[in-house]
Formats: sequence, C-alpha cells, structure tokens
Amino acid sequence: MWLISAIVLGVTVAALVAASGPVEDAVREITLPLRHEDIIRQQAGDKNLDAELIAAICYQESKFQDRTSNAGARGVMQLLPSTADYIARKSGGTEFVQGDLADPQINISYGSWYLRYLLDHYDGNERLAIAAYNAGETNVDKWVADAGGPDEFSRDEDIPFPETRAYVASVEEKKREYRKNYARELGIRN
Repeated sequence: MWLISAIVLGVTVAALVAASGPVEDAVREITLPLRHEDIIRQQAGDKNLDAELIAAICYQESKFQDRTSNAGARGVMQLLPSTADYIARKSGGTEFVQGDLADPQINISYGSWYLRYLLDHYDGNERLAIAAYNAGETNVDKWVADAGGPDEFSRDEDIPFPETRAYVASVEEKKREYRKNYARELGIRN
C-alpha cells in the first residue's frame, strides 16, 4: 500500500510541475508572491525605479507582509522609524506619523523614495544601493572606501556582513524572477 501511495504522490507532483494555468499561477503565488503591484508600478514610475527591484525588496524584507521586525522596522519595505522620519522631512511628508508605515501606499512610497535616494547616492550602482538598504549607508560608504572605490567593490569580497552578502544576492535573484514571472503585472516592457 505504501508503494502505491508513493507512486500516486509522485505522479501527482509531476502533473502539478508540468501543469500550466491556474495551478502554475497558484504555485508561483506561494513561492514568489506579489502584492500591491498597482502601488509598485506607480512608485516605479514616480521615482524612476525598476518595478521588479521594488518588488524584490518587498519580497526580501517581508514577503509582502505588514510586520514589525525585532529592530522596529515596519511594513512591507521594513522601514525603521528614524529612516521614515528622515524621509518624511526630506520628501515633504508633513502629516506623517509612525502608524502610517502600516499603510502599504505610504510604506512603499517611502521605501521607494529611500531606494531612489540610495541609487542617486551611489551614482546608479544598484548593488551598493541594495547593500545600503540592508546594512545602512554608513557601512556601505566605509566598505566602498576600503575597497578603493565603487569600481573596485565586490559583493563577495568587500561586504563583511554575511547577512548583507546574502541579502544582496537574494534581491538580485528575486529581481530577475519578478521580471520573468510578473512583467505584465508590474508594467515591465522588454
């Protein structure tokens, strides 16, 4: 009986893997979720960012869940209260209160603003911006200086924090996956 159950399970799994349409969409939704794509598209356009990069950061930070980290970071893009206050001051968010970070519209807007700021700070170097989103600008500035400048910087050799190395690699991989799997939903033109 056990052998028959194993064979049936194997055939079922093989059928699911080979399936397309609703089953494939359901598997994709579990393994690579996407939420708030309308907000992501809007913020990508407003901030001149790749929508798939915003989605990849949301995935890496929270899997699109509004949660609060042990460090106090909030929302789908996991913004620290101090970072959110800084963004509010710089972007004109005069009515901003910390509770607003639970609102995906505000959280993704602020997270996208910060991502655009980091990309500008690092002259468009996406890898450095992603590292700074995770480890902070001060750390990344030091790592870049220690490496001899941005052109000499290597993710694998110059990021001393294993967590940040893994974070950058994962965001870069998820960005490719979001581009491949959600181009239509994210408004990506190839």
